[in-house]
Amino acid sequence: MKLSWFTMLLEGFDHVLIEVTMAIIPLLLFFFVFNAIFLKLGWSKIKDILIGIVFTFFGLLLFLQGVEVGFFPAGEAIGEILGERENTIILLPILGFVFGFVATFAEPAIRILNYEVEKVTAGSISKNVMLITLSIGVGTAIALSMVRIVLGIPLLYFILPGYILALILVFVSSPRFVAIAFDSGGVATGPMTVTFIMAIAVGVASVTEGRDPLLDGFGMIALVALTPILAVLVLGMIYRTKERMTS
Repeated sequence: MKLSWFTMLLEGFDHVLIEVTMAIIPLLLFFFVFNAIFLKLGWSKIKDILIGIVFTFFGLLLFLQGVEVGFFPAGEAIGEILGERENTIILLPILGFVFGFVATFAEPAIRILNYEVEKVTAGSISKNVMLITLSIGVGTAIALSMVRIVLGIPLLYFILPGYILALILVFVSSPRFVAIAFDSGGVATGPMTVTFIMAIAVGVASVTEGRDPLLDGFGMIALVALTPILAVLVLGMIYRTKERMTS
């Protein structure tokens, strides 16, 4: 029994190993060439970098293997179960918001962004405030995605007005939040959201009558990239209003 579980965990491991190796090797070669021509780092520094690359290699290997045997199947199974329940128009957006909100807390890229924002702004923009703002944005995106799947609303009806609103908010939000906002859209589409939440959306679309998993299950990541931008720009408006009131 234990052997069978171990065999399942290693299923497709050779393909993941090749993919990670092909991703790391070009970066490694680029580093050595760049170091030989420009950086000229000492051996102690190079050794530290190589140790970091080894950790990165095995981290990617384990993560992607976990995605293949765990995240994707679990996400699709959860989506199929939820999609078969009654009152999905009420249940799915609520659960979608909760899934998106919680998944954002686990995104490493978001935590790095929030840390850098707090450091660069000398604490005037708190990392906790940024985390809550981005979590609300991602949760809203997942909720809207679930509504789109259940009702069959075209993705364009969300994306086009959303980016028009974002362009308008750029001119009324605090200038220092604009660049942060558009970076937030990129970091929000991290491994937790892409691997787990997207699988749930595909699972919901596959069991919803009249929906095509290919047409309706995808597109969620586009919304996840949009709503954090809007959320941070709105946060910038709030900061700008507070600054005007105190000045």
